[in-house]
Amino acid sequence: MQKYALLLLLALASVTTTWSQDKTPTITDKTKNSKAYTGYFNFYWDEKEGKIWLEIDKWDQEILYVNGLSAGVGSNDIGLDRNQLGSDRIVRFVRIGPKVLMMQPNYDYRAVSNNPDEARSVAEAFASSTIWGFKVEAEESGKVLVDFTPFLLRDAHGVANRLRTSRQGSYNVDATRSAIFLERTKNFPKNSEFEAIITFSGDPQGEWVRSVTPSPDAITVRMHHSLIELPDANYKPRIYDPRAGYFMTGYRDYATPIEQPVFKRFITRHRLEKKDPKAAISDPVEPIIYYLDRGAPEPIKSALLEGARWWNQAYEAAGYRNAFRVEVLPEGADPMDVRYNLINWVHRSTRGWSYGSSVTDPRTGEIIKGHVLLGSLRVRQDFLIAQGMIEAYENGTNADPRLKEMALARLRQLSAHEVGHTLGLAHNFAASVKDRSSVMDYPHPMITLDNQGKIDFSKAYAVGIGDWDKRSITFGYQDFPDGVDEAAGLKKILDDNIKMGFQYITDEDSRAPGGAHPASHLWDEGKSAPEELRRIMQVRQKALNGFSEKNIPVGAPMGTLESVLVPVYLAHRYQVEATAKLVAGVNYTYAVRGDGQATNQMIDDAAQRDALNALIATLDPQFLAIPEKVIALIPPQPSGYRRDRELFKVYTGLTFDPIAAAESSVEHTLDMLLHPQRLARLIEHSARDNKRMNLADLFDALFSAAQKDRSPNNYLQELNRLVEKSLLHHLLNLAGDKEISQQVAAHALLRIRKLEEDLSTRALGDVNQRAHNEYLREQLRTFRADPATFKVPAGPVMPDGAPIGCDWE
Repeated sequence: MQKYALLLLLALASVTTTWSQDKTPTITDKTKNSKAYTGYFNFYWDEKEGKIWLEIDKWDQEILYVNGLSAGVGSNDIGLDRNQLGSDRIVRFVRIGPKVLMMQPNYDYRAVSNNPDEARSVAEAFASSTIWGFKVEAEESGKVLVDFTPFLLRDAHGVANRLRTSRQGSYNVDATRSAIFLERTKNFPKNSEFEAIITFSGDPQGEWVRSVTPSPDAITVRMHHSLIELPDANYKPRIYDPRAGYFMTGYRDYATPIEQPVFKRFITRHRLEKKDPKAAISDPVEPIIYYLDRGAPEPIKSALLEGARWWNQAYEAAGYRNAFRVEVLPEGADPMDVRYNLINWVHRSTRGWSYGSSVTDPRTGEIIKGHVLLGSLRVRQDFLIAQGMIEAYENGTNADPRLKEMALARLRQLSAHEVGHTLGLAHNFAASVKDRSSVMDYPHPMITLDNQGKIDFSKAYAVGIGDWDKRSITFGYQDFPDGVDEAAGLKKILDDNIKMGFQYITDEDSRAPGGAHPASHLWDEGKSAPEELRRIMQVRQKALNGFSEKNIPVGAPMGTLESVLVPVYLAHRYQVEATAKLVAGVNYTYAVRGDGQATNQMIDDAAQRDALNALIATLDPQFLAIPEKVIALIPPQPSGYRRDRELFKVYTGLTFDPIAAAESSVEHTLDMLLHPQRLARLIEHSARDNKRMNLADLFDALFSAAQKDRSPNNYLQELNRLVEKSLLHHLLNLAGDKEISQQVAAHALLRIRKLEEDLSTRALGDVNQRAHNEYLREQLRTFRADPATFKVPAGPVMPDGAPIGCDWE
């Protein structure tokens, strides 16, 4: 009996011990040795363990989760910049037994209805996402504590994937070299901010990552995470209209009546309300305030502030007083903090784009945080463009002050442009034809010749916000008081835009090389693309004729003259793209029924022929030739420098190659003009109206220019020959392409036959001409032998272009 009693006591003791070990501790006990951070989500820093304990007390409550990259890689090509935003998602915490799930509802599909069953049916029809799962480590009073550290130390920004897809190597997070970055881990009443040092280890394979990382097998960045209280329900979404110039957000509403569209579209914008909605001019309830990165130096800082502040002009036009402000970021403030709309000054090893992005409430389209990334090398590119146009260092050491003035003028415009994106505005690439009416266009510098024929920079960039921008802000932000029909008011704004002659065409219609719209281009200027092309050609020739060693400072290697020459020689490149769009161009708008705007109108035939003539002028050997005195100035790149993608591609090894430079320009013109989509439109248009220019006319005009009487100058003869070679290559590509219009290929074959006949009777000429003719014959014979496998030799591509100009060390 005593034996059994002893066994029972031992068993009870074992149960008691197990129960004690399994009992979940209280949050107070678990965090007694940790530093508390009170705020939106209380959290605790465990110094000994290097952990963040997150206290969760908001159950089934929607929260905005945002992640980003606060310290980046520094390569524009890789695309991982400092203070780069990642994704923004609505999430909620759900507890199931010992687990807490961070779940993301699917807001792309909804049922906006008072019927809970209807809403539930849609919610269950489409997948949600569970972002993370946590184990409950402590609890008390309805709150739980979870280890937030693994969530923070993961690759939340997709860095490894970006490195892999950019062919820089295979990398993974190294937990032993990653940790919480406490300096940027903070708490506030409506947002909790966390940051972590993340190290990726792996096998570096690309030059980009090697060029920006001290030890490329270990890439250390920092990632930021924010948990943010969502805005209240007082924001009223504004209906999207494709003519208004805004970014769109939307969702499918399955509670929509049958006769109405399921897809609902709204514009993205900040919340802005008048204190007195009935007043024509009123102060706002809360102004929109942007902050400039403290790392921007002078005079750049002042230029960025001035340009961004231009937007207050647009808000004044919309009826607000002091609604938009720009200030320098307060010392100690975190640029990733959602409370600050930020203009970031971002450094990279190479030039690249600037960006305007936003943290947006996915439910409504309300912009919560505007976030601009401005590439710091951009200002140097404009300086370089101006440097090539005049003897910038005539006195030897100090640059002509006009260079800096032009660069800063562009920087003001760029600051306004990117801030415009974060206000909700899309690009308007048709604004340049109406007096530079928008900072949301990409402007080419308007460098002119004055009355004495000298280079003039005074009109390079417009100053102030554009008239289109004012109209756009009025559409998006005008406050309509109670009793006023908002839909009617918005319609009137758009109707008035049409009456005023504003055009709005954005990215998808403007960036494609086969684009058709006659007014929508990147980096163009002027009402008439051909006229502006001819004007730029004159300015370019003036600059080439005056090009000398005085374009660089005393002491600079002479080889660097080529860097300065590139944007001068290719000053016409973007206007070529603009002019090419008139050939087989189509005038259209984002028309809606009843507004009377153009929908599908062929461009006037005379305008197309004028554009073709302007483009043919860029194939003229006199235009393509680089003056002998300029060629003589440029030696091979010196030790410590190298030929890179910013310089002309060469066939001549180390030495400067003026013929290859010309070939890259020729290829650019022909790529734009002979795009298969453009040629297919040309066939379509001439089929509908046989009095219009057809594809045979275009081919004949090009070959006539390439085969005109040869100049006695051997250099010009060689340039003429390269034009004909390039033309043939394009024809052979068209003839052998199985994916394009069959009639385009047929016309290419017909013109090839005509060239074969011409070659059979062509005069022999000198040895260079005989060699050229034999090359053409051999290309044609090889193509005829096996069109399916024939490959056209690749010519030298242009030096990198957009975002305009070249880099400068």
